[in-house]
Amino acid sequence: MTVLDPKTFLISIFDAAIAAADPERTIRDHLPAKPKGRTIVIGAGKGSAQMAAAFEKVWDGLIDGLVVTRYGYGATCERIEIIEAAHPVPDAAGLEASRRLLAKVQGLTEDDLVVALISGGGSALLPSPAGSLTLADEIAVNEALLASGAPIAAMNTIRKHLSTIKGGRLAAAAWPARVVSLIVSDIPGDNPAMVASGPTVPDTGSRADALASISAYGMKLPASVMAHINSPAADAPSPDDERFSRNEVHLIASAGVSLEAAAAEAKRQGVEAVILSDAIEGEAREVGGVHAAIAREVATRNRPFSKPVLVLSGGETTVTLRAKGKGGRNSEFLLAFAIGINGVEGIHALAADTDGIDGSEDNAGAFADGSTVSRMRSAGVDAKAMLAGNNAWTAFNAVGDLFVPGPTGTNVNDLRAILIR
Repeated sequence: MTVLDPKTFLISIFDAAIAAADPERTIRDHLPAKPKGRTIVIGAGKGSAQMAAAFEKVWDGLIDGLVVTRYGYGATCERIEIIEAAHPVPDAAGLEASRRLLAKVQGLTEDDLVVALISGGGSALLPSPAGSLTLADEIAVNEALLASGAPIAAMNTIRKHLSTIKGGRLAAAAWPARVVSLIVSDIPGDNPAMVASGPTVPDTGSRADALASISAYGMKLPASVMAHINSPAADAPSPDDERFSRNEVHLIASAGVSLEAAAAEAKRQGVEAVILSDAIEGEAREVGGVHAAIAREVATRNRPFSKPVLVLSGGETTVTLRAKGKGGRNSEFLLAFAIGINGVEGIHALAADTDGIDGSEDNAGAFADGSTVSRMRSAGVDAKAMLAGNNAWTAFNAVGDLFVPGPTGTNVNDLRAILIR
């Protein structure tokens, strides 16, 4: 085994996963045929600006376009306009971006082409309240969803029934133009209709499904929202709608591809790697506890995998807010993991969001090992109390173990890498 510094090794694993989702390479492999008419580029998500910059490099025809991304995630483009808006809670800039995107695809013909560059984060970046709903209603819904612990598929089924742009409605507005969607998936299972709540990709999730999730997760939504979602006016377009008949959908990057690249990089460095799954969901702290149990078993009994080994997993966990601490799902996962491996030598882990931001702070995630909890204690931090208060960021910040790579330009969900030596 050639690994000298665990943090350096784990960062190299993260970098390999990101490189596998590089927008320029993946977009080049999925370019649509040029149309007789105009080419319009639209997009939304935390990786959409980098996707737009990559598209400009590889497309040699005339284009006009507009994409929206999170504040601080912009990129330099010459022909495609970049708008920045708020994430994870929508704002007025996102509302204006949605209005302009819908306007951008009006009046097209069947000779025109719309290229949609979609990545995770687009749900919050595309507020477009339906009926008599307002931006304040969408903000209230988003805050309730984020605090509910509901999986992303349930969240996006609810969102699309409250919107004039999600659930395929942006593509429907472009009819009769052909719409080609190039999608970077951050969704467990890689259903393209779930990424960014599917502005250009319809799905079969119904109002009944949305209402069932609202009930199951005990969400308290404004009366105006409940009135709308109980009305047939909230129904989203069906996938068999004629307006989608000429469209194409291409998944150009995903967690599975990035995990395979991470495993290959580990093996290149002399460490065997195993991938548990690219679609793990559930409460972050509970998933962290399960991963800790697996790591302890390997470290102490050399099973079910032989040391040295890198254990990888992906997917998107959730956090049910119990308090107003600082942190995100990866930091919370890792704090629970650190508690679970406390005192066990030879285990080093990184959990990070591949877009470079975990929750609302500036870190992608954090590092942990068997000494993390004791080091936190020495710094005056009680790890279990921090976990109980959803305050994982504060805990890892106290020991200098936050991972802050900055925006990566892509978003293929969470990466969890556990090195057991």
